[in-house]
Amino acid sequence: MDEVRIGVAGIGGMGSNHTGYLTKGDGVPGARLTAVADVTPARIEWAKASLGDGVARFDTPEGMIESGEIDAVIIATPHYFHPPVAIAAFEAGLHVMSEKPAGVYTNQVKQMNAAAEKAGTVFSLMLNQRARGHTRKLKELVASGELGEIQRTNYIITSWFRAQSYYDSGGWRATWGGEGGGVLANQCPHNLDLWQWICGMPSRMRSFCYFGKHHNIEVEDDVTAFVEYPNGATGVFVTTTGDAPGTNRLEITGDRGKVVAENGKITFHRTEESASKFLKEWPNGFGSPGVWTCDVPPARGDGGHITITKNWVQSIRDGGKTELMAPGLDGINSVELFNAMLLSTWTDSWIDIPVDGDLYLEELQKRAKASKAKDTGEAKTMDVSGTFQ
Repeated sequence: MDEVRIGVAGIGGMGSNHTGYLTKGDGVPGARLTAVADVTPARIEWAKASLGDGVARFDTPEGMIESGEIDAVIIATPHYFHPPVAIAAFEAGLHVMSEKPAGVYTNQVKQMNAAAEKAGTVFSLMLNQRARGHTRKLKELVASGELGEIQRTNYIITSWFRAQSYYDSGGWRATWGGEGGGVLANQCPHNLDLWQWICGMPSRMRSFCYFGKHHNIEVEDDVTAFVEYPNGATGVFVTTTGDAPGTNRLEITGDRGKVVAENGKITFHRTEESASKFLKEWPNGFGSPGVWTCDVPPARGDGGHITITKNWVQSIRDGGKTELMAPGLDGINSVELFNAMLLSTWTDSWIDIPVDGDLYLEELQKRAKASKAKDTGEAKTMDVSGTFQ
């Protein structure tokens, strides 16, 4: 395919970010924005004024999907609609890029993944942090075995500070019925994805989520979770939108040392011998293995959204020969994690992973049924530039 005609479904803050890089500067080689869709009349008027008559406008994603105007779609709708819009696109034979999260609950993501596999088109997820140089290097380092078997992971990601005005920008935002979650569903899918992509999926979890602790919202804005891995390793995940200043630090301890990623910098503390061997054989009680420390240079990559889109478009153009940086089927893993965190809190119990999708949906629907959209006046489309971790 020489040129990929792209449509964007949902042109709020994130969707308009995608239309921006598709239409400005050099854009994405081999791609052209040909259509947009949004259910909000004001956003359609914005598209007419900002994108011109060369970009078709539709008042539903389905209308755009069925129009014949596009070969591929970027989905930037509210979270609940990611899977159904993707499924409609797959059934129409279109290639799909979905914003995170893959969905709100695992049952709907499983349906989307099944539709993707049946369609055989190119399916990617906007997990752009996988394209950052330091995260790619961290993945390579752990996968190489230099760290030894993982014993502990600690991820503190509290640099997602949000003011109340952010939550008041739309009546659907930070509600169980409209967004399906808070910091875990909105801000942290990137971090949850990196955590499992680099360290692997845990086998069970105990979590403590706090709802409206810092803001006037009904969903979680403060979370601490403890996990166990199949090999016996343990981990902790901490996040909030209420800390200022916040922290973005991933620490992974293995049998041969510890690696710390913080503020785009990787530091490797390498033991001179196996810690497990040393503790069994050292005869003098006190003491520990010798350690040398070095800074690890990052791989190339800036992690911008356009990087993931370029990769997806290239894979479409060459018939799938280009390996995807963020395969869409991987998206279920971060949904598993945040579903487990919420379900553990709701049931006050340990949760095995994969989660019981039916039980999670039952508990979510209880809260969605009682959910109340906020009366915030006219919805605001916020500038999302500079907000990415």
